[in-house]
Amino acid sequence: MKVKVLSRSADDYTRARSSDIHKVQRNLDPTLHPFEKAREYTRALRATKMERMMAKPFLGALTGHVDGVYCMAKHPKKLDWLVSGGGDGDLRLWSLSDQKTVWATQGHKAMVTGVSSFLEGNMFISCSNDRTVKIWDPTLFQMGSEDRGDVFSFAASTATAQIAPVATYSGKNAFSGLSHHRSDNIFATSGSVVDIWDHDRAEPIQSLNWGVDTINTVKFNQTETNILASTGSDRTIILYDLRTSQPITKVVLAMRTNAIAWNPMEAFNFMAANEDHNTYAFDMRKLDKAHNVLKDHVSAVMSVDYSPTGEEVVTGGYDRTVRVYKAREGHSRDMYHTARMQRVFSVIYTMDNKYLLSGSDDGNVRLWKARASERLGVRSNRERGHLEYSEKLKEKYQHVPEIRKIARHRNTPKPIKTAQARKKIMLDSRKTKDENMRKHTKKENQKERIPERKKAIVSVKK
Repeated sequence: MKVKVLSRSADDYTRARSSDIHKVQRNLDPTLHPFEKAREYTRALRATKMERMMAKPFLGALTGHVDGVYCMAKHPKKLDWLVSGGGDGDLRLWSLSDQKTVWATQGHKAMVTGVSSFLEGNMFISCSNDRTVKIWDPTLFQMGSEDRGDVFSFAASTATAQIAPVATYSGKNAFSGLSHHRSDNIFATSGSVVDIWDHDRAEPIQSLNWGVDTINTVKFNQTETNILASTGSDRTIILYDLRTSQPITKVVLAMRTNAIAWNPMEAFNFMAANEDHNTYAFDMRKLDKAHNVLKDHVSAVMSVDYSPTGEEVVTGGYDRTVRVYKAREGHSRDMYHTARMQRVFSVIYTMDNKYLLSGSDDGNVRLWKARASERLGVRSNRERGHLEYSEKLKEKYQHVPEIRKIARHRNTPKPIKTAQARKKIMLDSRKTKDENMRKHTKKENQKERIPERKKAIVSVKK
């Protein structure tokens, strides 16, 4: 006698990796889920609240400098390494994972005004107001008995050692900035002119100038490696091409530019940190207007850097804050500050796009998360899927007033809040005055409206 019974495999209703979690069979027909939007809105609101509750971006302060930190550089291949230069001529190499100094020296007799990214393995270059440029190799001078491979142990004594550089170059004037070519053994310095140096030459191989008294900073394009840009004390940004040995274009702004950062993914785009509280995004092929203006600082922007993906920008300001922007948006998505942090002169992204570093004139290098509420460490597949789902919900409902208000809320220091209110009154007054003048002026005598992205541009010369 044959008996037929219903049978099914356990694999049909259990997950492959963990048999204790059962699959949930879902029918995605929208007519069966009339309250789907309400549930998604509730989840988006909860995710937004949790994001703000868990926003703790500050990870630690790297202490050791006794003067302000005015320049920093990262290693292109080692995430753990950072070099910083102080106002007293002190140079320090940091281990970011240990958050301590692993190499230090009194490199210069005056303020260190620039350090380059690491080149040829472990070497880096520094320049100073004492009219010298020096090449250093930390691996030649281990300051402790224990060698741990990539990171060197630091001597128990906190005194800064006197270590000889690999090479020294002397200039006629003080150096205000430094940038190294991505692949060749040449570097550029700024001062009275832009000088191009070869590692094997004691004198500059080229000098570039376009009628500027003082060049504040210089920066090589890391994609189009023959292009470099400089900023001058006469409010200019000048582009040079090493293949022609002469300047290409000069753009004059309304106020001085303090720093430049090239987009690592789009060779023709760069950011200019300006004294007028804004950061301008330019396309070097069309400099008659900025293609974006990053606002929100209430004082001069002193430093700027792109993320390795080219999608985000970090700026440091004289108003004692660090702001993070999406490169194609005009307002900051986050603001970082601490009670003791002073004016920020240097900011930088790490190469893994997860952390920020800021150097201020209180002598500290501070380590921040690039995304304030991001959880550090390894995530399981289920947690990763939950976070991705939450991000999509927040993106979907970001324009709902209740969610937008929570997502944009920040605890702003009182001096900055006061300055923002005062600045808003000033800008509104200018707009009102302009509109009143237009209202009472004949059309044929009215001046042409100047777009916001062209206001800062005075002239462009080629």
